[in-house]
Amino acid sequence: NRLMDVMEPLPQPARSSITFDRGIEFRNWRKPKPGIGTEAWFCDPQAPWQKGTVENTNNRQRRYLPCSTEPTALTNRYLRSICHRLNSTPRKCLGYRTPAEVFESELMAIRNGVE
Repeated sequence: NRLMDVMEPLPQPARSSITFDRGIEFRNWRKPKPGIGTEAWFCDPQAPWQKGTVENTNNRQRRYLPCSTEPTALTNRYLRSICHRLNSTPRKCLGYRTPAEVFESELMAIRNGVE
């Protein structure tokens, strides 16, 4: 519900679909919140090439959250700080821009009707 609450205010083209890994934590995502027009997709089993960004992000977040981390021990503040670090790190694949910069640029293009 929280993810849908974050996605709902976005313009429709920015929330038309979302792709998930096949983990059990996503089992209830077959039908996202009705009415906001977001379609859920799931990667095929044993097909890591379908989720390159997910795999890359998982590797990056492991710097801050080793596999042994107990999720219930994490505060929202700490999780937000990790998200901020990940989204404000320049990436070669983005022309050395940050994911946050690219997202903002794409969002502005959508809002201005530019494709």
